[in-house]
Amino acid sequence: MNGAEALLRTLLDNDVNTCFANPGTSEMQFVAALDRHTDMRGVLCLFEGVATGAADGYARMTGRPAATLLHLGPGLANGLANLHNARRAGTPVVNVVGDHARSHKSLDSPLESDIDSAAATVSSWVRRPAEPADVGPDAAAAVAAALSAGVPGDTDPSRTGTSGAVSTLIVPADLSWSEGGQPATRLAARSLRSVADREVDTIAALLTGPETVALLIDGAGLGESGLHAAARIHKATGTPLFCPTWPARLRRGAGVPEIQPLSYRSEAVHQQLGGIEHLVLIGAREPVASFAYPGRPGSFVPSGTTVHQMVPEAGFDVVGALTRLADTVAPGGAAPLLEPGAPSLIPDEPLRTRNWAQVIGTVLPQDAIIVDESITEGMNTLAAATANAPAHDVLGLKGLAIGQGLPVSVGAAIACPERPVICLQADGSALYTISALWTQAREGLNVTTVILNNRSYAILRAELDRVGAGRTGQAAEALLDLSRPDIDFTAIATGLGVPAGRARTTAELAEQFAKAQATPGPHLIDAILQPEDAG
Repeated sequence: MNGAEALLRTLLDNDVNTCFANPGTSEMQFVAALDRHTDMRGVLCLFEGVATGAADGYARMTGRPAATLLHLGPGLANGLANLHNARRAGTPVVNVVGDHARSHKSLDSPLESDIDSAAATVSSWVRRPAEPADVGPDAAAAVAAALSAGVPGDTDPSRTGTSGAVSTLIVPADLSWSEGGQPATRLAARSLRSVADREVDTIAALLTGPETVALLIDGAGLGESGLHAAARIHKATGTPLFCPTWPARLRRGAGVPEIQPLSYRSEAVHQQLGGIEHLVLIGAREPVASFAYPGRPGSFVPSGTTVHQMVPEAGFDVVGALTRLADTVAPGGAAPLLEPGAPSLIPDEPLRTRNWAQVIGTVLPQDAIIVDESITEGMNTLAAATANAPAHDVLGLKGLAIGQGLPVSVGAAIACPERPVICLQADGSALYTISALWTQAREGLNVTTVILNNRSYAILRAELDRVGAGRTGQAAEALLDLSRPDIDFTAIATGLGVPAGRARTTAELAEQFAKAQATPGPHLIDAILQPEDAG
């Protein structure tokens, strides 16, 4: 058995049965082995950033890793942005990166690069097997590492995981073709640690005391079990509940307890947290601004607010801690749930920032998966518009590296073929990974992509003002404008095999959305948004 065969069999034996791939010469032995192991679903992606983003979306919905198959250092480099997002989301991903044969490394051929260093920037675990016999055991170790969260570069075996981490296995080509490989049995992932009783008791005393307290919850705490526990706490104590602006995965909608996302802008967050004397972090990190701005603080925590880390971001049982806290302050209590929204008519008017999300909230199907990369257009509208929609999951842009939406929707649709996937995609960032549409078409995925087409990098217009850049002219505006020529997303989509239409009004968006939901396979709607001040 050669090394590639051992690698493939080990992945399957460790419940990794989907591989998002953009292979090259160094990975051909793995590709050939797929014919002998049809249990592994190979999904071709035309760009490595689609493969890595798809692996992220798959694991967010299944809780178990997919593999990626990437070609040498440049292939890994093409996928780094969405691996960054996966790392920030705590997503388990197993990267398999082919390298030159060991005898070829010293020749410094054109694609030679430092794969190990590049991988370490996003991976908690990086290894390259030394011999064919090492490939199987190292592959098993890669899966175990992906299921155990940590800090990139940290190999401390005492650390335990939350939802997961990125691991990277670098396989020289000669180990793939050489005999002597053996598949390896499953290794146990490190288990979650429990929060100490004294920590629970300390926070319970705060919640029932005279000072104002808020909870900031992330990670597994944003599933239904965690939200039910948090809602019991809120009902008993009045404690406000917050989550990050764009969580990796959030359950919400009718029949689900409510939680309020923090705003993106510091001034809005300071209003949300105004008067809060204690902010308790449960599986979350202290909220900070995404960027530095002249004269503005980097921390979102108001002065005078004390921060308490009850449950660290990685390695601890978030749901268990929330449940114990709820049992302490609200024993036997029931969680209040959001009621379904009343049926509403959609007025026929031009699409704008203020109304497109209302359409989505009105027509959203039951148990949908929303992949949210709406950015500017959804920042202040989407959460409110969909709050009482049928229960659904939202996958957010946790790492803020744009170009995630379309790839993550691929992975989510493959993970959950019985559920409708709705990709709400800003126009500028759609172009980073637009080839994901081709994979949607080839795989017949039930993804409805709504392009929020404002013909600009709208968020950067606001950033110019916030960084104090002053008045701008044609040269600056040219770098923020996506017209001249306008981008024809319907032509791009149909060229990649995805049926597409254009909507300019709320009625057209609702009609096309309903048609897409009624027809199997992928669809794209190019939603042309008018400026708010347009007539």
